[in-house]
Amino acid sequence: MKVLVAYESKYGATEGIAERIGEALRECDLDADVIRCSEVPDVSGYDAFVVGSATYEFNWRKAARTFVTRNAGVLSSRPTWLFSSGPLGTETVDADGKDVLKGAEPKQFADFADLLHPKGAQVFRGAYHHDKIRGADRIVAWMPAIRDVLPEGDFREWDAIDAWAVSIAELLGAAAPRHTPA
Repeated sequence: MKVLVAYESKYGATEGIAERIGEALRECDLDADVIRCSEVPDVSGYDAFVVGSATYEFNWRKAARTFVTRNAGVLSSRPTWLFSSGPLGTETVDADGKDVLKGAEPKQFADFADLLHPKGAQVFRGAYHHDKIRGADRIVAWMPAIRDVLPEGDFREWDAIDAWAVSIAELLGAAAPRHTPA
């Protein structure tokens, strides 16, 4: 079975998640390609899809939204999963006692639910490093108030990412993983 893991990433954290998902799927003997949404030439040769994007202000990056809209016919006819990355830090609930990952769901999870009927959707924690920020984002990132609000570090939970990818492989009827990705 051939699976496309399509992603959009601004600073590399989401790309790392997509690569890890692809690696876990390959460990389950699936043929998985990991390609940036804006660089996918054709989706017709794939049997299943995992599509994800970094989330900013509760929205996927534009290239990921365009990819889904442009390929909705094929994506909706085959098993598809959605993921996003974004929340920083290690807190599991916010100040109001609400689940941080649930609260960070991008608008597109709801927007694409009726369009694609995805088999699942998952938010993963991201990574943020002040020194990697560039362009206009750099001006905002260096504001003292922003630096205080955005914790710096890599908060991606690799075990959760691996488990989610293996659950996708299982639903696709793949073999158990040969070993856990490193």
